[in-house]
Amino acid sequence: MSNEANSRTAATPPAGAPPAGDETARREGTEVAEFTSGQRADVIIIGGGIGGLSTAVNLTQAGLRVKVYERQRAFGEVGAGMQIASNCTRILDQMGLLEEAKRLGVLPERMVMRDALDARALLTLDLRKVEERYGYPYMVIHRSDLHGVFLRAAQALGVELHGGVRCVDYATTAVGARVTFDDGSSDEADVVIAADGLHSIARKLLVDDEPVNSAYVAYRGAVPIDQARDNGIDEQAVQVYIGPGCHFVQYGLRAGEMFNQVAVFESPKALAGEEDWGTPDELDAAFTGTCAAVQKGLPLMWRDRWWRMFDRNPIMTWVTGRIALLGDAAHPPLQYMAQGAIMAIEDGWVLGQHVRRQRDASGAVDWDAVLTAYDAVRPEHCRRILQTGRVWGELWHLHNEERLQRNAVLDTIDPHDWAFTDWVWGPTALVPEEEPEMFVPIPLASGRTAQPVAG
Repeated sequence: MSNEANSRTAATPPAGAPPAGDETARREGTEVAEFTSGQRADVIIIGGGIGGLSTAVNLTQAGLRVKVYERQRAFGEVGAGMQIASNCTRILDQMGLLEEAKRLGVLPERMVMRDALDARALLTLDLRKVEERYGYPYMVIHRSDLHGVFLRAAQALGVELHGGVRCVDYATTAVGARVTFDDGSSDEADVVIAADGLHSIARKLLVDDEPVNSAYVAYRGAVPIDQARDNGIDEQAVQVYIGPGCHFVQYGLRAGEMFNQVAVFESPKALAGEEDWGTPDELDAAFTGTCAAVQKGLPLMWRDRWWRMFDRNPIMTWVTGRIALLGDAAHPPLQYMAQGAIMAIEDGWVLGQHVRRQRDASGAVDWDAVLTAYDAVRPEHCRRILQTGRVWGELWHLHNEERLQRNAVLDTIDPHDWAFTDWVWGPTALVPEEEPEMFVPIPLASGRTAQPVAG
C-alpha cells in the first residue's frame, strides 16, 4: 500500500468524484481465484500490493512456488495515477508485461515544471527522448491498472493468493521462516518477504523506529477528461506546478480518457500539533494566490479523503535470517521522485535475478547468497531516493527570495542534460558496482535574480 498512510475520509465527495461508497475509480482488479495447493511454498510474501504481487510474478517466473497473503479481503490498490520512468518500464518489458501496461496507460510527450504562482515554465523535458536515452519509455498509469497487470500475471502463473489474512508475527526457523496470522494459524517457507507497508511489523525485527510525519498532505482527483478540457489543460504533458508550501500535478490517464490531478500542501494544523489536519479548508487556503490553471483544477479534486504524507529514515539492512523487507516496509519515501512503487518493483526484480544466478543444476536456491546480494545493493539505491526526495520536496516548496533563486537555477538547466536522471532512470543495478554516480547538486545561491519578491 502507499506510504501516504492515514488516509482520511469526510462525508461529502466533490462534484466529479465517484460516490464515497463506489470504489470503482479507486480500487479495481480485485477479483481473485483463491486456491490452496497443499504444498509448501518456496517463498511467502506478506502484502498483496504492487510490490508484493510484482515480486510474486518475478519469483514465479524464476521457477519458484510462491504464496501471497493480503490483509484485505480483496486484492486491489487505492489511489489514482502514478508515473513510471524507464527504470520501471524496462523491468515490465523483461517480465513480458509492458505492452499490456502501455495499452492501459499514457505515454506523455513532455514534462513541464512551472511556477505555481505565475505559471511560468521553468523546465521542460521532452519525454519522447527518454526512450532514445534509456531504451524504454516514460509512462503514466492508474495505480489500480498497474496492480491489475500484476494480479492477472500472478494468477496466470499459479501464484497462491489468500485475502483477508493478517500477519502478526515473523520468525526465522531452522529450515526457513514462519509467519503467524491473527487467527492463530501459521505457514512456513524457505524465505518470507515482508511487503507489509509503511507500518510493517517485520521492520521491527531490524530497527525500532517510527514513520516520520512530513506535515504535508495529498489530495487526488481522477475524472473523465471531458470534465477538465475546458480548463485549458495540456493532454500530452505531465505538468508540475511548484509553489510556496504547495505543488499541483496534472496528467492524462487510461489512454487519455481520464485526467489525474494531485494537490500537495504543508498543513499548518500539522505543524501546530493538531490531530485533525489536512482538511479541505487547509487545501483551499494553501492554494490561495496560485495561477489560473491551478485554480481551475482544484474543484475537480476528491474532497472525501486525503493522504497524509509520511516516510521513514533510511535503514541499510533489510534482511534478518530468512526474512527480507521489500517496498514501503523497507524504504517508504515521500512522493517527489515518483519512485515509490518503482523501487518496490525493482526490489522484486533484483530478487528474481539473483535467484536465477544462485540456482544449481538440481534447482536448489542458495538463499543466503540471494539475500546477501539483495541486501548489498538495494538499501543504498533506495537511501539515495529517500534522501533526494526529501531535498526535492524542500526545493519545490520554497518561499520568497529562495523561490526566485530556485527558479533562476532551473532556468539554467539544459533540458538535454541527463545527469539529473541517469542515476535513477537508467538500468537497475544488481550489484553495488553497477550503481551509477549521483548528480552534482547546484547550489541554490547560484541562482541570481533581480525579480521582485512575491510569495
